[in-house]
Amino acid sequence: MLEQATKALKDYFGHADFRANQRELIEQVLDDRDVLAVMPTGAGKSLVYQVPAIVSEGLAIVVSPLISLMKDQVNALTQAGVRAAFLNSSISPAEQAEVLEYAASGSCKLLYVAPERLDAPRFLSLCKTTKISLVAVDEAHCVSQWGQDFRPSYLGIAAFIGSLPNRPPVCALTATATPEVQKDIAHALGLIDPFSLVSGFDRPNLYFGVERPDPKAKRACLLRLVRERSGQAGIVYCSTRQAVEDVCDLLCEGGFEATRYHAGLSAAERHANQEDFLFDRKPLMVATNAFGMGIDKSNVSFVIHYNMPSDVESYYQEAGRAGRDGSPADCILIYNKKDVQTCQFLIDKGYEQRQSEGDEERSHTLYERDCERLRQMVFYSTSTDCLRSFILRYFGQTEAPFRCEHCSNCSTDYAVEDVTVEAQKILSCVLRLGQRNRQAGKALIVDILRGSKAEKIFAQGYDSLTTYGIMDEVPSKRIRYVLDALVAEGLLAQTDGSYPVIEATERGAAFLRDRKALEIKVPKRLPKEELPDTGARSRRRSPGSGSADSELFEKLKTVRFELASEAGVPAYIVFSNATLSDMCEKMPASIEELLAVSGVGQVKAERYGSAFLDAIRAHRAG
Repeated sequence: MLEQATKALKDYFGHADFRANQRELIEQVLDDRDVLAVMPTGAGKSLVYQVPAIVSEGLAIVVSPLISLMKDQVNALTQAGVRAAFLNSSISPAEQAEVLEYAASGSCKLLYVAPERLDAPRFLSLCKTTKISLVAVDEAHCVSQWGQDFRPSYLGIAAFIGSLPNRPPVCALTATATPEVQKDIAHALGLIDPFSLVSGFDRPNLYFGVERPDPKAKRACLLRLVRERSGQAGIVYCSTRQAVEDVCDLLCEGGFEATRYHAGLSAAERHANQEDFLFDRKPLMVATNAFGMGIDKSNVSFVIHYNMPSDVESYYQEAGRAGRDGSPADCILIYNKKDVQTCQFLIDKGYEQRQSEGDEERSHTLYERDCERLRQMVFYSTSTDCLRSFILRYFGQTEAPFRCEHCSNCSTDYAVEDVTVEAQKILSCVLRLGQRNRQAGKALIVDILRGSKAEKIFAQGYDSLTTYGIMDEVPSKRIRYVLDALVAEGLLAQTDGSYPVIEATERGAAFLRDRKALEIKVPKRLPKEELPDTGARSRRRSPGSGSADSELFEKLKTVRFELASEAGVPAYIVFSNATLSDMCEKMPASIEELLAVSGVGQVKAERYGSAFLDAIRAHRAG
């Protein structure tokens, strides 16, 4: 069976061998064993169930959470020559009947189903009269109430599996899941002695960066980041609908082709805008987190978070939508302290809603979890250590910190400075406030230390504190930077809630008492304002650059676009950017040589091969 699986991989998907961990998981599925796979976006999770479905007798049922995800997957499979279909609310009752008849005929190998359809009588009848080769649960973290995308409809999957006459192997797959969520998935889906595999979360092709502009320069920062990546497909995530509207307008006014996506738009407009992005008519999508889970677009070259997400899980999942085909891609977060307040507000609102629904104990537990996740996201955004190291340690992939030399922190020129005196002054200010039974947020602490003349300072008597004005010559940005470092070091703590305040910890009190020294890494130049793009900044490598012939790459992109338009599918479904780059490297002159290009299978070579070969011959001829 494994030999058949390897042959199917080449014939349908154009790959000579499986990626790391795929072979092991597929072997287990073919051996009729349940599997739980946690693999990062772009690692090829779909093949874990698609290849066994192709080579096994019967029909594979794939439970998928979003209509767009099903459509994308079925389009890609059909283009590769695999018989697949989907069943959801986007098709009419008559079309649903046709799909069920098609599945019952034995011609279909994979049927994608929305979880809400699992208890439909006609679908259940199909499953009881048709051999089911396997059940795959995509985005399996949606079944866990501890995950970031819990969907109640997923709770019915276990009952569906239990209703089948003969229980097939079950595949549960997700990109991000902590150990707690993994246990919840296995329990909620009723997995039997599952083969569990958590592959490396690291994706070397992704560059991680954090920008910390002055709040007034945030818009200029975004324009500069997008301008540096002109001509590439990208997603800009915002935390609110209004932010999406504002940012989309900003980009369009700046001369960029951008569209938008959020839950406040009509279904028709969301669909039209999504199609514009998928078909490369609009290379930039500005969206809330409502966009993305159902998008399998492989040629996204960058993801920019204009607002900070509330947890590392969501950030890594959303950022991971860049570079799905293995090409170099950028994941940039623009950090602003106001985003922390927005995240905390949303967490508080969620807590209030759960409280109104009852179960006080569970509501409080989830609230504490959400607040801790937000703290970790802030630590990531303000850290001076390697960003990749932070992410991998967060997900338990490594314990020891390291330098990846492929993130903004590793490439920033830092100096280790002794900030003992500054730390003592900041801690003293917090303790003096505590002695008066007063608490303050970061901004107020900075104002007190700098000797602000604001009316609120005098009205509350803060000018009488012994620490008032003791850092009047230190820039506020510098004080804030050291203050954030003290929180990260555990010498200070920030409370939860919509109005967080700073408190001294036992470690902080001991630091003052024992007169210990403190050194931290500080950028040699703290940003004062967003500088104009002069072209002197280093440019990230884009697909098609480097050793591949960039001129030929653009010609092949044109051919791909024309073929995709004729077929009525997004361009990346014809061939990914990575496949076009490999064509540029290998310069095939025949169908046989074209089949040696990674990502070119038998069906696509026969369907599209001649057009690409003609373009390569014409390029060679000059």
